[in-house]
Amino acid sequence: MAAPTLDVVLTGLAHDGATGSLRVGKEGTVYFSRGRVSYVECTATPGVEGLLGASGRISVTGVRHTRQEAGPGGDGGALLVDRGVLSRGELEFCMLSATLDAAFFLLTSRTVRTRFRENGAHWLGIHWFFDVPGLLRECARRRARLERAWPSAELDARPVTPLRQIPGTRALLTPLQWELLLAADSAATPVELARRLGRPAYSTLLAVRELAAAGLVVTGETAALPKRTPKPPTPPLTPSTPREGLQRTGSGPPQVNGDATDVNLLLRLRDALEAL
Repeated sequence: MAAPTLDVVLTGLAHDGATGSLRVGKEGTVYFSRGRVSYVECTATPGVEGLLGASGRISVTGVRHTRQEAGPGGDGGALLVDRGVLSRGELEFCMLSATLDAAFFLLTSRTVRTRFRENGAHWLGIHWFFDVPGLLRECARRRARLERAWPSAELDARPVTPLRQIPGTRALLTPLQWELLLAADSAATPVELARRLGRPAYSTLLAVRELAAAGLVVTGETAALPKRTPKPPTPPLTPSTPREGLQRTGSGPPQVNGDATDVNLLLRLRDALEAL
């Protein structure tokens, strides 16, 4: 008999009104409070501690001290709010963002080994709730949005490599896309860049796929294209006397009488203008 999938396990715990923590292999943990999800962490994504640290609101040392002070089953989030490190709204937003981020990646995991421990709680405490059906719907919505942006998972685990030459004359970038192009070193994957920048992994992954759709990062298609050889420079035009067949009438444009030599001269002039 096949083991139940993770979404089935979550639905069962929600139905039972469980309170505690569900360990999903070595890949993450889902925290429950009376059948509702209060927080999710995943090893593949930056947690709320990483997001807070990247924002500059609290250092890594400050997070560690607050966690030790709160202790098991404590409310480290309330300590941070009481000390003015961040507001209640900022705490809730960070936990919301980190939970949705971790849930998306955890629910795509193939791991089915789970272990539930009653009364286990995250050290920051409970500051947001998610019902399991709503959480599953949001993960499905995010997956569909990724597919609309770039219908291939080829870039999800590949180092991000910007193209050296931008197609077209201009490109409009979001702040996150701009950060990614500056930080990309052809070695870090989207998730690794998310950790480096202190950004949610899903938002980073979506931005990379959007950059692929805009033709700004290397994909399997662009990598297979032959390299373009530079066009040889057009020889400069030297002043000369008007040729027969190229006559100027008044102040209007030159007129061509059909001589092939004069047509070639106009083509050279056009190429020179395009090269400017």
